Amino acid sequence: MIASLAIIFTLSTAVLAIVLSLLQVFDFITLGIIVVGFNIFQWLISPYIIDALYRVKEIPENENPKLHALVENLSGKSGIKKPRLMLAQIPIPNAFAYGSPIAGTRVAVTSGLLKTLEGDEVEAVIGHELGHLKHRDVQIMMFVSLLPALFYYIGYSLMISSTYGRRREEGGGTAVLGIILVAFSMFLTYVCVTFLSRVREYYADRHSASIVEQGPRKLSEGLAKIVHTTRNIGRTRGKAQNLNAFKALFIADPDRADIDSTAVSTITASSDQKLVQEILSQKLTTVDRIIEIFSTHPNIIKRLKALQELS
Repeated sequence: MIASLAIIFTLSTAVLAIVLSLLQVFDFITLGIIVVGFNIFQWLISPYIIDALYRVKEIPENENPKLHALVENLSGKSGIKKPRLMLAQIPIPNAFAYGSPIAGTRVAVTSGLLKTLEGDEVEAVIGHELGHLKHRDVQIMMFVSLLPALFYYIGYSLMISSTYGRRREEGGGTAVLGIILVAFSMFLTYVCVTFLSRVREYYADRHSASIVEQGPRKLSEGLAKIVHTTRNIGRTRGKAQNLNAFKALFIADPDRADIDSTAVSTITASSDQKLVQEILSQKLTTVDRIIEIFSTHPNIIKRLKALQELS
């Protein structure tokens, strides 16, 4: 999984660690083992949670043989086993890769993606998602997701021990320092996790460009249309705001649609390539760069420029 899963797992693990620490049922080492085990358990069952949350169903091969053939062809070029092809009943155009050792690997496309994008653009998007599987981003980000949880657990445990330990009378100041250190470590690891997530998105884009003929052009057009359409759907139906839980799984962050699409808000392009070129003509502001630091996905302008360099 990608960064938002790490954040969700961190919060749930933090709650577990607090409860167990207050109950004082386990010692320091045992509690640490439980924290790690709890994260691994969440990872193993996360595909089933995602399927339930987004109403994801497997696409039978006889229902869409062309899409199955496309995935099989690109999987062969990627040197990986063909993942299960899934359909998420979500109106916004998007796609995501996910999985676990017990659930296997999966690539899901949304109903909105199949309605909005042309066939060659869908091909480039799937190439991107296969890049995540090829690079083992699922496993990498799950390992990274342990770090914020462990930092919190260690900091919280030290704070508790300093407050209620032998030097209880000196615990007040130490406890405050402990809280500051815990908050800072969680903030720092959050920034690092989102940075790593953005880097993995660039790698997946590069992979798509390498296995799809004219990949940079197709993926650029697909991303531009995804951002533009997501913004319009979010305003008319209010659907995009309901996708926060696992938003970093997507090829484009639905929450960034309004921000990224400011670059296209005044554009009335006559073609997909014209849309891409007009987005590329926009300039990044300081605010854009600051917002990107806390985002799981690269800014759309920077992302399209990176794809142009590949072409």
